[in-house]
Amino acid sequence: MNRSLLLTGGPPGHDFAGVADELARLLADVGLPAEVVDDPDVALAELASYDLFVVHALRWSMHVDRYAALRDDHAYHLSDDGAEVIDRFVRGGGGLLALHTAVICFDGHPGWRALCGASWSWGQSSHDPLGPVEIEVSDHGRAHLLTAGCEGFELIDEIYGDLDTDDELTPLLVGRSVGRSEGRQHPVLWTTQVGDGRVVTDLLGHSAASFTQPTHRRIVGRAAVWAARTPVEA
Repeated sequence: MNRSLLLTGGPPGHDFAGVADELARLLADVGLPAEVVDDPDVALAELASYDLFVVHALRWSMHVDRYAALRDDHAYHLSDDGAEVIDRFVRGGGGLLALHTAVICFDGHPGWRALCGASWSWGQSSHDPLGPVEIEVSDHGRAHLLTAGCEGFELIDEIYGDLDTDDELTPLLVGRSVGRSEGRQHPVLWTTQVGDGRVVTDLLGHSAASFTQPTHRRIVGRAAVWAARTPVEA
């Protein structure tokens, strides 16, 4: 049986428990039942036994001053050895599904950033407040298995902007906040091939409701199956 490992958890501000419950249901529906863990070190120790690593968590050093009060309970430092465990898992054929706050995780460790294709850059990256966002399928996305046949959709979420991204990143979905900021479109979902492994980065997913929006849920389910190379991929 194919299995997934879901890393969750982080400081207040996101309903990580609610999202983990919804993601576990979604993963079970597509044949990838999940073990849910909130300790990155436990996840790294068990990772080799799984087909798909799903990260919807916010685990980082919390070096920014405004998070000082939360450091004792939530700070985490990804070691070079830990980054190598994840890299080896993916390059060996494992799947990685990096969701929403995953690009803030692990302080943009070069190994983690290389897998995700982007990372949050403090002082540069930002997002509008939680609210309605419009998502469109890119021209590239119309021909990709994950998003082919899907139409644009709207949901309540956050659009991350001005990340530190790979130059060759080609989004399948782009999005913009509705009626706020300058309304620029930003990449919100893309895929990467790393060695024998497949990576999907999806910047949506602030709350559990994001994963119940029918089109987004369908795409995330396809992404999990595609990244894990499950028998039902076709």
